[in-house]
Amino acid sequence: MGFICAREAADRWGISQRRVAVLCSENRIANATMVGNMWIIPDDAKKPIDARSTRYNETDEKGVKPFLKWAGGKGQLLKEIEHYYPFDSTITKYAEPFVGGGAVLFDVLSKYNIKEIYISDINAELINTYHIIKYKIDDLIALLETYQEKYTSLDTEDRKAYYMSMREKFNDIKVNDNETKNVTKAALMIFLNKTCFNGLYRVNKKGLFNVPMGSYKNPLICDERNLRAVSEKLQKVEVVCGDYKESADFIDKHTFVYFDPPYRPLTETSSFTAYTETLFTDEEQIELAEFVDEMNKKGAKIVISNSDPKNTNEDDEFFDNIYRNHRIKRVKATRMINSNSKGRGKIRELLISNF
Repeated sequence: MGFICAREAADRWGISQRRVAVLCSENRIANATMVGNMWIIPDDAKKPIDARSTRYNETDEKGVKPFLKWAGGKGQLLKEIEHYYPFDSTITKYAEPFVGGGAVLFDVLSKYNIKEIYISDINAELINTYHIIKYKIDDLIALLETYQEKYTSLDTEDRKAYYMSMREKFNDIKVNDNETKNVTKAALMIFLNKTCFNGLYRVNKKGLFNVPMGSYKNPLICDERNLRAVSEKLQKVEVVCGDYKESADFIDKHTFVYFDPPYRPLTETSSFTAYTETLFTDEEQIELAEFVDEMNKKGAKIVISNSDPKNTNEDDEFFDNIYRNHRIKRVKATRMINSNSKGRGKIRELLISNF
């Protein structure tokens, strides 16, 4: 039996090399084998039926998922958080002012037909990516496909050089605030998220992304199916780059609001990841609690998540004090509480609500 490479199969079948790699990884090409960093395919293999449109429908039925891996993401707490969803004939709006990777947002979008939705974040690069997925999905996917094909064709050393060049390009666009490069910046953000260490988004005090390359053998840089599903869902979502306080005009008695601010560090080393150039201090946590009280007076249904300082200091009543007028529930989650791998384990987190 003769074999051909993924590039030869792509040319023969009139599809991209990335698409061939996806078909191989999904076991849809019989006897396709990964050798090193490349797929080899039987010479007599037939092009599989393109079932992407069917899968898009399945995605829409099953829901969409976050397009980025995000430190502090709420995927593992969704079962707890969904118990708070209050949507009915009177609660018809949803706001998430610290959207991050959007685990709760996409869960809500998958389960409910909400009348009005507002999301925001202070991270300009993150919000740019949401905007590009919403408005320029075809251009984004075209770029990501080229990144996927290039990256997966390289050996480890060449991958490191390619990764560093892409990181430098991202930082150059970020620092120079070149709006003509917004599609490229979004594509680079997704590429870096899929190929960097642990999917972290971390910047230094100069605002430069500084996470090293990860060790993924075959990362899915262009998840076309999910990206298109996300784009469709975002069409009815107002996406804002700004401070959480800007959501005040949107929030009313018909709104369910989920606040997921940067967590208060449990230890001196647990805040080594910075999502923006500034950190969220105790004073800012108190300001947020005061804002929550204001939104509570409007009649909104509200849930806030945060770390539980009692994990490391049973006498620390910080959140119990600033949210003393609300309900506080302690739930278990697996988190990294410091930079040492031994710091990963089951800890308590807080879910705070006004109902």
